[in-house]
Amino acid sequence: MRHFVIVGVLVAILTPLTYIGLSSAHMMPVEASAQSQIVDQMWNWDMMAVSFLLALIVVPMFYSLIVFRRKKGDTTDAEHVEGNTKLEVTWTIIPLITVLVFAYLGAYTLGETRIADPNAMVIKVRAQQWSWSFEYPDGFTSTDLHLPKDQQVVLKMQSSDVIHSFWVPEFRIKQDVLPGRVTDYRITPDMIGSYKVRCAELCGTSHAYMEANVIVTSQADYKAWVADQVAAAQALAAIPGPNAARGEKIYEQYCRACHSIDGSKGQSPTWRGLYGSTVELNDGSAVVADDAYITESIKQPAAKVVKGFDAMGFNPVNAGVTDAQIADLIAFIQTLK
Repeated sequence: MRHFVIVGVLVAILTPLTYIGLSSAHMMPVEASAQSQIVDQMWNWDMMAVSFLLALIVVPMFYSLIVFRRKKGDTTDAEHVEGNTKLEVTWTIIPLITVLVFAYLGAYTLGETRIADPNAMVIKVRAQQWSWSFEYPDGFTSTDLHLPKDQQVVLKMQSSDVIHSFWVPEFRIKQDVLPGRVTDYRITPDMIGSYKVRCAELCGTSHAYMEANVIVTSQADYKAWVADQVAAAQALAAIPGPNAARGEKIYEQYCRACHSIDGSKGQSPTWRGLYGSTVELNDGSAVVADDAYITESIKQPAAKVVKGFDAMGFNPVNAGVTDAQIADLIAFIQTLK
């Protein structure tokens, strides 16, 4: 009995010390959403359980190594023990109850993070290898996600190619983004600041660089930003014919992840100096990069593959790029001398 008491006291001492140590490590980023608070409560319960289980394993192990080690010269057999039914039942029932309790806490936490606000703003999100774009209810698109503080937002997310995963560490919530299916991500930012959305699902060569800025501002500043974007979008839309400025916007939305415009090597050929140049292809032939070639390459990325590159699986037309937008893109490419 004396050994049980000593071990119990040591476990009681080590458990809070372990929890304090883990808490002081500041493993979690700042809480920047209403949902992050309930998630962090769950995290604290997990850390308490982990601290106790660590102490419950480490203390008896080291206590036994020290107190019950074989003495020098002792060659006798240890005491034969058949088992202890009460102990076995106890260490089966208690973990079972613990698992059920944490299952309830997990379900409760998930439910709290998904409480719907009927006045939530809806933003459409499109993921592709390897970039994000955000379509706002006011009719414009941005490559950065702007959100108003204290306003619940529902992100309606869909992938143009493979499975991605939308994750802002400060918001805590993570949601897969799937091709052919719309998934919801509900969040209420409550801290003004700049954050990053990262893809948390391995999605290809440049997965590590699939990021976008998340900017949380006051509601007044958000409305002012929206007004500026709407005015800029209307001004661009009013310009007749193919337009390079519109093409640059389309490039930022659909093409930036793979094609550079400064001559640097990327997943796909750079667009600097492309228009009018002679392009060598993987099959040994060559072609002039004119309107017809560029249009075909956008609509059928695998039709004529540039030498030294692989055929890409992303088709911009499938993501919604129109013929008029392709004309704008070509006008933009023509400016990249």
